[in-house]
Amino acid sequence: MRQIAAAAAFGGGGLTALGAMGVGALVLEAKLARRVIGQPFEGAPHADGLYGAGVGEPLRLGVVGDSSAAGLGADLPEQTPAAVVARGLAAVSGRAVQLTNVAVVGAVTSDLPEQLDRLLAGTAPDVVLVMVGANDVTHRIRPAESVRHLSVVVERLRAAGSQVVVGTCPDLGTLQPVAQPLRLVARRLSRDLAAAQTVAAVEAGARTVSLGDLLGPDFHERPQEMFSKDRFHPSSAGYAKAAAAVLPSVCAALGLWPDGGAERPPDARRGEGVESVTTAAVVAAADPGTEVQALDPAGRGPRGRWAVLRRRRREPLGDGAATPGPLPVEHDLPAR
Repeated sequence: MRQIAAAAAFGGGGLTALGAMGVGALVLEAKLARRVIGQPFEGAPHADGLYGAGVGEPLRLGVVGDSSAAGLGADLPEQTPAAVVARGLAAVSGRAVQLTNVAVVGAVTSDLPEQLDRLLAGTAPDVVLVMVGANDVTHRIRPAESVRHLSVVVERLRAAGSQVVVGTCPDLGTLQPVAQPLRLVARRLSRDLAAAQTVAAVEAGARTVSLGDLLGPDFHERPQEMFSKDRFHPSSAGYAKAAAAVLPSVCAALGLWPDGGAERPPDARRGEGVESVTTAAVVAAADPGTEVQALDPAGRGPRGRWAVLRRRRREPLGDGAATPGPLPVEHDLPAR
């Protein structure tokens, strides 16, 4: 329970009286905007299937979470973030990747155990990507409760033998239908939860990737391109950028980044280093694309477990090639 207490310490400040009123107004404004915009999607594209080809048994990639994990707003199945990550993983590993996505549109963190029941009904995945948090903010769920469920989910997956990568709560302050000053409230609450998620997930054995306002500058400059039709969820282009941020960490979790094995030491010139997990969580929440991983061998300092911060998005592969984006590898979908 120590990691829950540490995580709650960062998330607890968000739901002050002002924060609670702000979230209530944020929820009301979102509902009004949705009423005007309507519901342009029947559901997220179904992207489960085999991606890529190669020698040996396919790698197994599992995905759990909310609409961002499901890919609501993507035009085609292969443009969902899970599919983009599967294609990239296939290209980096030289093996086929079997994708199983059980994410549910509208899910909050407390819904993840039910998703895990379905995901773990068969062989446990080699790696699982978790993307969740936005609905916890808009549903006014306390961060301490959210991260308690997240910690259990990570521990359960690690016990099953799966590596785990958590994409933390995105910045809701980038949503176009949300006006100022509510954008500032949304940003504060999102970062509080993202920091709390980082502490809980890393303590439980996952590595995290901050999504934050990763898409914010592009959303402001090219909203018609980066937002989907509902103006809430990313478009295919927006999901491609989010997937590119988490792909290196998914590969690294399997020992495939950047050169098939040993992790490189953190590079201070890139703003990387070793910090307490609580300090690392705060840094990562404000710096999208930052990965946080427990130091191995794990040790503890006066402020908690030591953690490594890395910025992998522009990290080259072992042969000097650039970090891959969406990759044109063969994709076969099962019959529906």
